[in-house]
Amino acid sequence: MTEDKRYSGVAMLLHWLIAVAVIVNWRLAEAAEEATVRADAFAYMGNHKSLGITILVLTLLRIGWRLIHRPPPLRASMAGWEKALAKAVHVIFYVLLLGLPLGGWLAESYEGHAVNVWGLFSLPALPVGENEALSHTLAEIHGTSGKIMLLLIVLHVAGMLKHMVVDKDGNLWRMLPFGTPKA
Repeated sequence: MTEDKRYSGVAMLLHWLIAVAVIVNWRLAEAAEEATVRADAFAYMGNHKSLGITILVLTLLRIGWRLIHRPPPLRASMAGWEKALAKAVHVIFYVLLLGLPLGGWLAESYEGHAVNVWGLFSLPALPVGENEALSHTLAEIHGTSGKIMLLLIVLHVAGMLKHMVVDKDGNLWRMLPFGTPKA
């Protein structure tokens, strides 16, 4: 039955929302770095921070959903290394999807700043005290972790392409509401 091989509709929706949000957030950070007008850089970073918190909330929802709704099993014909790599990539994705926004919030907190979320509310600075040097270090780690996230996305897409083009196993259709995933 196709439903047994496919993620639930909620899991699919959260996956694609998070995927698009991560790419947009990367571009917002790049735009802030490239901005020649300081006000533009601040505006891009404000949106970057808001979207980061949104990604955090979506990720928490996704983890909660996954704990209640088991994902479809990996194909039995997959090699052991493929299964291990798939699981490792997913674990690292979740660590980064949680760690990046929390690390950004912590870096802002060490600057003594709240995080404004879409102009709707502000997350107060965490009670850590101000430490500009530590804030800078965390911001550097945040940037490096973002680059790791991008590399992981490339690996994830490469794996999907391998399954679709080389293995022809319909693996992509597990995360889309159309197409036919194979056993």
